[in-house]
Amino acid sequence: MNRRSLPLIALAAAALLLAGCSSDPLADQYREGSSKGFIAGDGSVTEIALADRGQAIDFSGVTETGETVTSADKLGEVLVVNFWYASCAPCRAEASDLQSLNAQFENDGAGFLGVNVRDQAPNAIAFNETYGVTYPSVLDVDTGAMQLAFSGSIPPNAVPTTLVLDAEGRVAARILGQVTSPSILETLIRDTIAETGTTE
Repeated sequence: MNRRSLPLIALAAAALLLAGCSSDPLADQYREGSSKGFIAGDGSVTEIALADRGQAIDFSGVTETGETVTSADKLGEVLVVNFWYASCAPCRAEASDLQSLNAQFENDGAGFLGVNVRDQAPNAIAFNETYGVTYPSVLDVDTGAMQLAFSGSIPPNAVPTTLVLDAEGRVAARILGQVTSPSILETLIRDTIAETGTTE
């Protein structure tokens, strides 16, 4: 094979790769190059049967107020994990619904934890003040450790994404994209609480 043919082979391989991704809406949105600053999911809901759940997610991070939070701290109750950042429009749109559900379940078998993928503490705190969010968020912009810990459960760059973890720390459900129907997330939380016996 001569050296002149190598660029043609590389171009052909790239074309095949792009063709293979052409039906992926996340890939399409990325290639579109819009200035939204995020790749949104489609709002689809995935539930994972008890027998099909993988290993517990092992994570550790530091919140906007400087407190360390770990997966071990959260075992024993259902945990809702929301990936977000302040300039993400769907994240802003769902914030009040998430906070309402957090307040509803705060003493009823479930807790909430945000994972901020882009902001430093001042922006995250300002967001919380603006939208009345009281649950903590791990700041993940510098290390990406939280995104890595959950990488088997969320696609890269799909923000917002909301996960429901069971009392053993395993992913029980996922909403890919904005939570547009709080009642669906409420049902997912209640079902997960009920199956793990964390409430009556």
